Amino acid sequence: MQPHPQVVALLEAAAASPLPTMDKVPAFVARRLYRERCARVVPKAPEALVRLLLVPGGPALRAYRPVGTAKEVLPALVFFHGGGWSIGDLDTHDVLCRELAVGARCAVFSVEYRLAPEAPFPAAVEDCLAATEFVLKHSDSLGVDVSRIAVGGDSAGGNLAAVVAIALKERLAFQLLIYPATDQRMNTESLKRNGEGYLLTRSVMQMFRGYYLPREQDRLDWRSSPMLANSVAGVPPAFLLTAGFDPLVDEGRAYAERLAREGIEVAYRNYEDMIHGFIVMGGVLDVANTAVAECCAALRRQFEKVTA
Repeated sequence: MQPHPQVVALLEAAAASPLPTMDKVPAFVARRLYRERCARVVPKAPEALVRLLLVPGGPALRAYRPVGTAKEVLPALVFFHGGGWSIGDLDTHDVLCRELAVGARCAVFSVEYRLAPEAPFPAAVEDCLAATEFVLKHSDSLGVDVSRIAVGGDSAGGNLAAVVAIALKERLAFQLLIYPATDQRMNTESLKRNGEGYLLTRSVMQMFRGYYLPREQDRLDWRSSPMLANSVAGVPPAFLLTAGFDPLVDEGRAYAERLAREGIEVAYRNYEDMIHGFIVMGGVLDVANTAVAECCAALRRQFEKVTA
């Protein structure tokens, strides 16, 4: 298996760029580089109703709804953006959240959790829990069905979604995990195999981990490595997506297998010719749009099950 031709073109363009890689610059510069890179590869943003909310004493949320649903009670997805717990933001994942809201016909609440290195672990976990609790508690005023609230995210956001799904398992309907980081020990074969040449490198991953988890003992805490939780029994059903040329593919697959072993309904999909981060690249990678549509279908199916 080789990377998709569109991925090869993307990698060649990245290799020819005069800009430094994110592990060679301070975090505030890496954030700008990532934001600009995302802006170049996202597809056209679908129209949606958008507003900003504030969690008292907690993070900001950007709330999305499909056009024409302002007065409807909808299922909801609380979404945690990727970016290594340190460089993503509401804007880098704005188009993806619009796509999920429109495609799954649900409300989406994108969480502006605190970023490392300024706010290391467990700040992001605390903010994501607070945001999810806020949506659960205020479901009536937010126009969402409290019995149909899911969590989801990509990469670092997938990690946070898995953690929140464990912590609030009895109260959530679903988890959407897009190439999640699940084990901070960083000793998988896919990291050795895919750790160079596919945008997310071992060096960048070490930078992210150093920012987010400066204390080594925290890397074994289940709230940073959900694969190390004593149990995942009772967590909500999951759709877990990975990419074949991603250093994280083994972590994602292993977590899907663990969920299944502990009796959780889980659908697993590996896009064999894709790279880490591809889900937001629908402007240059056609497969990304297929993957987003598959995520939307998984959300719709689960939301419909709950109402049946």
